[in-house]
Amino acid sequence: MTLSRTTRVVLLAALLLGLAVVYIPLLVVVVNSFNVDATFAWPPDELTTEWWRKAVDNTGARDAIWTSVQAGLFATAIALVLGTLAAFALARFRFFGRDAVSLLVILPIALPGIVTGIALNNAFRTVIGIELGFLTLVIAHATFCIVVVFNNVIARLRRLGGNFEEASMDLGADTFTTFRLVTFPMLRSALLAGGLLAFALSFDEIIVTTFTAGAEVQTLPIWIFNNLFRPNQAPIVNVVGSALIILSIVPIYLAQRLSGETSGGRI
Repeated sequence: MTLSRTTRVVLLAALLLGLAVVYIPLLVVVVNSFNVDATFAWPPDELTTEWWRKAVDNTGARDAIWTSVQAGLFATAIALVLGTLAAFALARFRFFGRDAVSLLVILPIALPGIVTGIALNNAFRTVIGIELGFLTLVIAHATFCIVVVFNNVIARLRRLGGNFEEASMDLGADTFTTFRLVTFPMLRSALLAGGLLAFALSFDEIIVTTFTAGAEVQTLPIWIFNNLFRPNQAPIVNVVGSALIILSIVPIYLAQRLSGETSGGRI
């Protein structure tokens, strides 16, 4: 399709505007992490690495990051297992109420976080009778992480169909061998994409976490929220945010490379 010069200019301007809206605030956070002024006077009169040294020595930030990483890994592991099994059940078998079950699996991601948080809080404390803590936090995060894994896996299964699996079993392979040698290699990129997205959702979740983590468990988003408006902690919050921006490049790059290889015909 050939576009006119005016159309190309408008599209380019829209692209640059969109990128500016997204990345200029992120750039401000990174610059402020080196701002010598703790009140974030702009533009910075002088730059310093003092806040980065203090962030490294801040046990509260380190503990919060480790808690978020642990919760994200456990929630992602649960989501990969349950989301994949649910996707296989709905993609490979026909049964009464399949569409209703599919809706129920997807529903948690569509519900407002505060509704999910209140519901889980009541379920844990009054129905099940367990204290809020790290376990309840992981379970709560897994409820919406399952959805993103499910969506990625079922989309891949529907696109692939069942011909390869049927051919494998016709040639004498059992169910486990077929999954290991045929199905799993075709699902690897979908599982990785779903796992990365699930971990990201868990890592930065704050609303559901507030209702299900308990007073003794502090994830990174909760720590940031509690320290953002404290004069002595606000610069360290910017450092932590800047570090997360930099670290986020790695999984995004890996996911993009894998997606590019898959779209090019490799599985």
